[in-house]
Amino acid sequence: MQAAGGQGNTTGIAQQQAYLEDRYGLSEPVIVQYGRWLSSISPIKFGTRDLRMLSGERVSVPRPIPEPSLPQVFPPPAMPSVVFTPSTDESQIPEFKGLQRDAEGARRSYVGSVRLFRDALADVARAVGAPLVDRLDGKGGAKPNDFADVLIVLDAAQAAAQKDASPQRVEQLALARAKLFAAAKTMDTNWALAEETRQRATIAFLAQPYPKSGFPIIPNLVSLDTSDFGVAFSKNRPVWDLIIEALPVTLLINLIAFPISYLIAVPTGVIASVRRGSWFDTLTGVLYLSLYSIPTVLAGVFAIGFLANNQYLGLFPVSGLHDTTADTMAFLPSTNVAGIWKTGWLLDLVWHIALPVLCLTYGSFAILSKQTRASMLDNLSADYVRTAKAKGVARNDVVVRHVFRNSLLPLITMFVGIFPAMLGGSVVVERIFSVPGMGSLILDAISNNDRDLILADTLMIAAVNVFALLLADILYAVADPRVSYE
Repeated sequence: MQAAGGQGNTTGIAQQQAYLEDRYGLSEPVIVQYGRWLSSISPIKFGTRDLRMLSGERVSVPRPIPEPSLPQVFPPPAMPSVVFTPSTDESQIPEFKGLQRDAEGARRSYVGSVRLFRDALADVARAVGAPLVDRLDGKGGAKPNDFADVLIVLDAAQAAAQKDASPQRVEQLALARAKLFAAAKTMDTNWALAEETRQRATIAFLAQPYPKSGFPIIPNLVSLDTSDFGVAFSKNRPVWDLIIEALPVTLLINLIAFPISYLIAVPTGVIASVRRGSWFDTLTGVLYLSLYSIPTVLAGVFAIGFLANNQYLGLFPVSGLHDTTADTMAFLPSTNVAGIWKTGWLLDLVWHIALPVLCLTYGSFAILSKQTRASMLDNLSADYVRTAKAKGVARNDVVVRHVFRNSLLPLITMFVGIFPAMLGGSVVVERIFSVPGMGSLILDAISNNDRDLILADTLMIAAVNVFALLLADILYAVADPRVSYE
């Protein structure tokens, strides 16, 4: 069972590495890999246009397969030349799918054999010792380009071992040499098969069994197409489909929590500044600072343990966004024929997200309230306030129309940091309450080392930060007439 499991894991790793090599070119410098990713998510495409299956899935032309490692030491077989004419009738599409599967499987097998060859090369380096072992990387892996003289050094080590009459040493080197030659032979065989199946799949691709994707600008050179965020190996689904499902959930929770934070903290700060030193000022200051000192993780655990646990209050559900019967509920609360109260889909959603929203909001009360209070106190002592009071302007007008409006600019500046921070807090909150949002998606991607999913999640977070900066600039102009972007 362990062997089967290990083999399945090796196959999965080889499949993922083959996909990443096709998409990024793992042997290329990091800047080149990043450029390839930018090209894939950009709407401007270069080169041969992809095909679009009826299901909407994108099919790209098979990429060239790199030659086996150390061709100067282990010469690969001759490049296969395939002459193949795909079908032109209705059977072409099933044949095309089969050729694509064969090409992917052969490439996966080849990548797996390359990994085994590099492992065998590392074993040889350890068996020989210096100078080969010094060429291993920091993780103990072998880069074939650094072992062009491996057989020469190995022969010298074997000769030295025989001269020193060390049978164990000679046997160890012989076993390492045999393992290396066997791995090289398997790698070459798999390369020839992968190259042959790739050529067949390429010929079938050029026959265009599906319509081309996108719109051409310069034929066969530049085209416009939708962004390709890749496939999430941890879930075996397109990355964009996962984001489309998770992003609205996270935005829903945060767009509810964010106004609540401002609607509670800002008025509290205004009243505390007007009644400076009163019991209200002291009480809200101590309360908000106490809440701020409670970690989100601890608050979530307490909320589940006391507010959601049936052994205590049991007022809220423990996890998820809806009840299991939500699909059969009416949208709004109602009563049935028997007069029994039904919560409805909307109220059920509010009931489920109450605790996640609570955990997202309480921590921002202290920051917003204290900032509002400090800004208000600074403006209350300004000269224009004394002038307004001397002219007989009503106290409420002075506080609301003059002081509060001029105190909004620091709050708008804080918006740029608070909104992305709340999205970051969603990572913890969504995990605690099993909410299927971006936070859970990011943690799953990191734990499974899902490269495409991590990159897409990072891009979404960066887009939110840019949007927050843009919105802050717009709010500056709304709050302060002196600010203009003309």
